[in-house]
Amino acid sequence: MTDKTMTPDEAVARLHSGMTVGIGGWGSRRKPMALVRALLRSEITDLTVVSYGGPDIGLLAAAGRIRKLVTAFVTLDSIPLEPHFRTARQSGTVELTEIDEAMFMWGLHAAANRLPFLPVRAGIGSDVMRVNPSLRTVTSPYEDGEEFVAAPALRLDAALVHMNRADRLGNGQYLGPDPYFDDLFCEAADTAYVSCEQVVETAELTKEAPPQSLLLQRQYVTGVIETPNGAHYTSCAPDYDRDEAFQRLYAATPWAEFAERFLSGDEKAYQCAVHAWHEEQR
Repeated sequence: MTDKTMTPDEAVARLHSGMTVGIGGWGSRRKPMALVRALLRSEITDLTVVSYGGPDIGLLAAAGRIRKLVTAFVTLDSIPLEPHFRTARQSGTVELTEIDEAMFMWGLHAAANRLPFLPVRAGIGSDVMRVNPSLRTVTSPYEDGEEFVAAPALRLDAALVHMNRADRLGNGQYLGPDPYFDDLFCEAADTAYVSCEQVVETAELTKEAPPQSLLLQRQYVTGVIETPNGAHYTSCAPDYDRDEAFQRLYAATPWAEFAERFLSGDEKAYQCAVHAWHEEQR
């Protein structure tokens, strides 16, 4: 079996402009931020991004890397609306497809199962259908004759997700309270890159938590990237909580100033800059 370990920059080197990229996590929770920062260091642009959005969307939008966004929301959780996403929408620089959370989930399910769509009740009778005129409905072929939204498959060229633990083969484990939909992102994609807090031996994965915590199966994973603190400043429970102080700094700081101080170097430089900022606050 293949050792799939690589660096963040090696993973991003396999991507290219114009791709459809899915980003796992939820809002400001367990986002693959080290991979997003590596993406910012590249020249990749013109992306279609599929995400239950958080600061991943804000960073990429502020840097001008997103052409189209497919999402159910973009939030920092404790800060309800991601500020750089709002700026991008108000200026019209990002094309938006906004759908119901359940429609988004079923779109991932459809893509994971290589189906063109799946029927879902979500969206019926709502403005989701009005603001997305390309959506279609289907009628049940059985006696009930019920009408459903045909949630289109959210097929991905690549997925980026973050786990608490992974082995070198691509098996990924979450240890927090919620799996989110990271497994569906990987299954819906042609390639999937999994960053993690720690790479461990396969046998260690079932020592720290029960087998059902093994969310990602190696056959759906292309690359494994060990990135301690790699979800910062989002949470990665139980390894660490969201860095609320730093998130507030991010939300309140002009983009150019934030990028110059924290995003002008590699991942190690980022982590050092964050540590230095926290030391200044003491």
